[in-house]
Amino acid sequence: MKRPRVKICCISSVDEAMLAIEYGAAALGLVGHMPSGPGIISDELIKQIAEKVPPPIATFLLTSETKPQDIIAHYKKANTTTIQIVDELEKREYQTLRKELPNVKLVQVIHVTDESAIKEAVELSTYVDAILLDSGNPNLTVKELGGTGRIHNWEISRRIRQSIKIPLFLAGGINKDNVRQAIEVVQPFGLDLCSSVRTDGKLDPEKLRDFFNAVEL
Repeated sequence: MKRPRVKICCISSVDEAMLAIEYGAAALGLVGHMPSGPGIISDELIKQIAEKVPPPIATFLLTSETKPQDIIAHYKKANTTTIQIVDELEKREYQTLRKELPNVKLVQVIHVTDESAIKEAVELSTYVDAILLDSGNPNLTVKELGGTGRIHNWEISRRIRQSIKIPLFLAGGINKDNVRQAIEVVQPFGLDLCSSVRTDGKLDPEKLRDFFNAVEL
């Protein structure tokens, strides 16, 4: 089993970005405007951080926009390597994004609330470069689009991974104590985490070290 790549989300400064990279992050999540959840920063700061991150480290813009032109406008303020679409894209107009932003990777988030996520993932996997499974609930009055710290049903995640032909990132409540189980059950391409490597909202070097050590076991 290949070691999964690790994406550290909710990066809030250039210093945090460099700290995450130092400990082994292959990708960084930069959170734009959201209806709820942690880690939201300005588009100006997202762009500033993305400019400082060296290749081959990927930078993900988390956008809650649902219309293609709004996503494109959001991206042009940020200039990351990747767009992470955390809500449902209106009319599945992925081709509009591809045409306007041909060199930008697209990652679609699917919130695993029940087995219906399997069918959704299989359908959407034909449009994007990767699927990211998270534990939010976009059906609430105030949408949860990530950053919940909750685990979802990893058996469903495993079935999704077996059913799609593109990389799969696993998010939602992953920490140093359960990451080995997550890897063994789901066998994801990548892991995505935010709160479990933070203390009082700030990246914690000791927690980063412990997490990456657990991944390497």
